[in-house]
Amino acid sequence: MKFKVCGLKESANMLDVSELKPDYIGLIFWSKSKRFVKDSTPELPNEIKKTGVFVDENSAEIKNKIKEHSLKAIQLHGKESPSFCKNLMSSKIEVIKSFSIDNEFDFSVVNEYKDSCNLFLFDTKSDLPGGSGISFDWELLKKYNLEKPFFLSGGIGIDSTKKILDLLTNNLPIHGIDVNSKFENEDTLKDIGKLKEFKKILRL
Repeated sequence: MKFKVCGLKESANMLDVSELKPDYIGLIFWSKSKRFVKDSTPELPNEIKKTGVFVDENSAEIKNKIKEHSLKAIQLHGKESPSFCKNLMSSKIEVIKSFSIDNEFDFSVVNEYKDSCNLFLFDTKSDLPGGSGISFDWELLKKYNLEKPFFLSGGIGIDSTKKILDLLTNNLPIHGIDVNSKFENEDTLKDIGKLKEFKKILRL
């Protein structure tokens, strides 16, 4: 199972987190986010997929950021269409399409994207597109009936580990775990100690 740490914005913190060898490090390129990446970003070990997170951005700007930051994956967190996602896939970049989940979410919507991205990401529906620190009801995932793997996201912290281990017994195609706000200090910097503990418990 893969491990993704999202919402990093300071170069030194990115390098510290990279020493934990996560599979993905997420950088948010949405200007309204408090985790918005404004500056250049450091080169990371080749085995870590530096991932750009975008919300309803135009494809030209996404491609610029891919080149500028040497991104290996992009996460689309807005209302991007299947054709928009597929067009970016043709650029040989890994495309993760995010969906905001609540009790009313219709999982049939994801069927339209099954050939337009590499992975899904299921996050909690809130006023902001991610980083809310709130978990959705994971029982809803039983309605998911595709084989395409997905990241589990939304309010995941140290206290989520038992629930995650229980969820893994349901034979869902979980590609990895995506963490963000529950591992931050007041300056939105990631807490290395907490990440180490989480990684150790889940053997990520």
